[in-house]
Amino acid sequence: MANVMLFYVGAVLFCNGLWLLGQIEDKEIKVIDTFVGGLGLVICLLLLLAGTPGDFKLAAQLLLFAFTYLWVAWNRVTEADGRGLGWFCLFVAVTAIPTGYIVQQGATTTFGMWLALDWYAWGILWFMFFLLLVMKKDIGKITGWVTLLQGIFTAWLPGFLLLEGLIS
Repeated sequence: MANVMLFYVGAVLFCNGLWLLGQIEDKEIKVIDTFVGGLGLVICLLLLLAGTPGDFKLAAQLLLFAFTYLWVAWNRVTEADGRGLGWFCLFVAVTAIPTGYIVQQGATTTFGMWLALDWYAWGILWFMFFLLLVMKKDIGKITGWVTLLQGIFTAWLPGFLLLEGLIS
């Protein structure tokens, strides 16, 4: 189930990158954010129902991202300024960096190392969201490009390769 989520996280990050670059309107971006956030929520509920410690850990990790996308959609509906989301993004960033380290320590495959690097990259990106939304730094354009590229290389590509059985 995580590979399905990873695939669609690629889509939502790609689209959110385009949105940050002004290529998608506010009223449209909420569609993909709602879909991927809702998909993540369903996957997490299924994982929690499975009841194993590994499933709980994966659900907690996936919820970091599913909740982000649902919050982006909510902010587009309510026209909120994003500061609350920005603080949540700091929480995600602070969680992602040690997660990357833990994954790196246990990595025994190329994909394991790739996943560790993904966690570090997500930590940096979510910290950029914090800087953009809370600290009001003028980094919208670079954040858009980083979001778009991370959508391709940290989510869509590994998700696609996992779904096709080309990596495991």
